[in-house]
Parts: sequence; C-alpha cells; structure tokens
Amino acid sequence: MRTLIQNATCVLPTETRQADVLIEDSKILGIDPPAGAACDETIDAEGLHLLPGIIDDHVHFRDPGLTHKEDLHTGSLACAAGGVTTFLEMPNTIPPTTTQEILSAKLDIAASKCVVNYGFYIAASTENLDELKKATRTPGIKIFIGSSTGNLLVDDQDALEAIFAETTLPITAHCEDEATVRANQARIEAEGYTGHSDHSKIRNHEAATIATARAVDLSRRHKHRFHVVHVSTANEIELFADHGGLLTAEACPHHLFFNVDDYDRLGSKVQMNPAIKTKADNEGLFAALLDGRIQVVATDHAPHTLEEKDQPYPQSPSGLPAVENSLPLMLDQVHQGNCSLDQVVSWMCDAPARVWDMVGKGRIQEGYDADLVLVDLARSAEIRNENQTTKCGWSPWHGKTLTGWPVRTIVMGRTVYADGKFDETPAGTEVLFEHERGGFWASTS
Repeated sequence: MRTLIQNATCVLPTETRQADVLIEDSKILGIDPPAGAACDETIDAEGLHLLPGIIDDHVHFRDPGLTHKEDLHTGSLACAAGGVTTFLEMPNTIPPTTTQEILSAKLDIAASKCVVNYGFYIAASTENLDELKKATRTPGIKIFIGSSTGNLLVDDQDALEAIFAETTLPITAHCEDEATVRANQARIEAEGYTGHSDHSKIRNHEAATIATARAVDLSRRHKHRFHVVHVSTANEIELFADHGGLLTAEACPHHLFFNVDDYDRLGSKVQMNPAIKTKADNEGLFAALLDGRIQVVATDHAPHTLEEKDQPYPQSPSGLPAVENSLPLMLDQVHQGNCSLDQVVSWMCDAPARVWDMVGKGRIQEGYDADLVLVDLARSAEIRNENQTTKCGWSPWHGKTLTGWPVRTIVMGRTVYADGKFDETPAGTEVLFEHERGGFWASTS
C-alpha cells in the first residue's frame, strides 16, 4: 500500500518547506519522490503542516485495574485525536508493572486495544532489583521517590544506590521528598485544611527540589542515564547544568500553564503531583524549554472521573487528562509567538524519541516509521468537556479557545483519525528501543 501526501509544509529534520511524502506500508519511502511515482492513495494537504507524530513519554491509562477512568483503547483514541502516535505508559497500574511477566501481559493487552504505538515502563520496588536487571521490551525503569504507596515507594538510600549502580536501563523518577511532604501535611492537617490550594503547600518547592537533587546526584555518581519527569519548579532547573549528557528533563502543560492562582477557579481539576506552583515557575519552565535545559514536553495524562475529582480536599485524587489537548496547547503558543513550530516538534517528537532510544520514531525521514500528523495552524476551536475522547470526559482547559489543531493522524502508514472520525481497529505496534547503542543523549565517557 502506497500513500502520497502532497503539498504539505513539512517539518523535516533540517528544514521546514513544502514537500511531498511517499509512504509505503508502514515506512516513509521518500521525500519529494519522482513525479508520477505509483501510489494507491493521494492526500492533498494544501494549507496544512505535516509533523512527525507526537510522542508522549508520560501517560497513565489505568489499564489494568482502574479502567473506569481510562483504558488502553480509549486512551489511545484520545492520543489519535491529539496527534499523538506513540505513548509510553507508567507502571503504577493494578497490579503494578514490577516484573517482566506483568510487562509482557500489558504489551499483549495493548496489541489488542491500541490504535497508536505503545511502550511500558517497568517499576522499581523495594524488592525487585533482579527483575530490573534483566528487563527487556521497555523504555526504562520508573522509580517513585515519593508520591506512592506500598512497595512502589522507594526512598531508602541503599535501595536507590543499588538501582542506579546495578541496572543498565535508563531511569526516570517521580521526585518529591517523602519526608518533606509528610511533615508539611502533618502541619497543615493540624491547622485545618482550607481547600485544594493546600496541596501546593504540602507538595511545595522544597519537596520537589530535595528529591530531584538527590536523584541527579545518584545519576552523576553512578554515571547512569536519568530523565526528570514533570519538572514543576524553576529551582530544579538549576540542578541540570553540567550533566555530561546523562540527564534530560520534561515539562508538562499543567506546570507550564497553570499555577496556584488557578485553584480558586478550577479547584481539584488542577490538583496534581507534583503540585502546580507559581507564575514565576511557569515562566522559568518555559524559559528552560526555549534554551534547551528542558528537552521534552509530555502530559502526565492521569484521568479520574469528575465525581472522584469533586470530592473535598484531601479526599480528591491528584491527576488530570491532557493527552488530546497537549499539541493544540503548544501550537497555540506558536500562534502567540512564544515559540516556533520547529521547537514544538523538537520537544514533542524528536527529543523523546532520542531520550528513549526509539527505533524509527520522531522524524520525517526516509526509512523512518510513517507516524505523522497533519495540523491546521490557522484553525481555532474551543476545548469542550463534551467533545473529549478520553473516557473521563473532561478537561481542565474546558472553555479555552486555541489556534492550531491536528486534523489527521497517521500511525504506521494508516489513517486512524481524520476530521473528528476514528478508525478504531488496533493499528499501533510495540515500540522498539536500542538501548545497547547507549542512546543519543548518553554520556560518551
């Protein structure tokens, strides 16, 4: 099967220009193929931009265990609606992904449900070091240094030293210092909770910075690749200098665009772990994206039902849905002149592919996978709860009008979403990782 995309303005690895892209089966066969090249389907993309498919390296799709909030099918449909062609899912499901057997079972579930490509992290626990040392078919190891329960909470220093010293896969971690969080919580609980804004007082700047500094120190001393997820404070960015290629970092839309002033308007809808911080932190995180100290934009898509979220604090759960709105949010920043389209493609396509050693992902290039998204940079539309694809059925950006939207999503050469309609047949494939190469961001020492 050959598909020719004509007349699009293409964001290529070294330039942005009008080009034709020829797809054969699941691969990009050529850029600007000869006139008259045989094809079975032609897509006229006049007036549209063609981007590599978005890679969201941080989602929670709740499958298995909590599928009333989201499952791998509905989550992957939400991805397709948002131009996301590949996701990497976190391991704190029920049961948690702590063994190769559980990881393989999740991959089997995904193969039968997902319309986009998929990969799954393996979780560190207090007792699974041997599993981590032999794990395969995974982007890396996720450690919860705070904000977890049971044996997924790993904040013992000896256990952390062993994981960084004795494993070889890239590591990522939720960094909030558990002792600081508990001390803050005890103080505020004694004073009496006043509302959801207490969440940012409990999970404050200090909690984030202490834990991130701890993890960065482990990475440097053990020369182990480490990716800092959902950076929430400007303070943490100061820790990222002189990392020798070992360290990368990610920002999420809620930490870029929401702050403590939004609690009065949105309440629990912006309750997250790590908590949202201040306007100064919003500005510091965006500045770090622009100058390269943060390389990746991902969502931490973590859906709960509105009934669950509407509980009073602290009963309300932390997390919000974002996967189908993250690209429009960033394209709107392009429209406002705050960043370039090339930068968005770097943050959401190329960089996550390189951080996690993905084979054939993140670029419009001959031989790469045909994971692509056509976007209309001139289209304006309002985010509405009733139009959300995610099973939880709401967005914290409800009522916000954005300019720049995906209109067609192609996964491994096949259109899975176009103008509001889905092909729900599973089309995604398991992501391949080439960790044996050391990775594009790895230290050369």
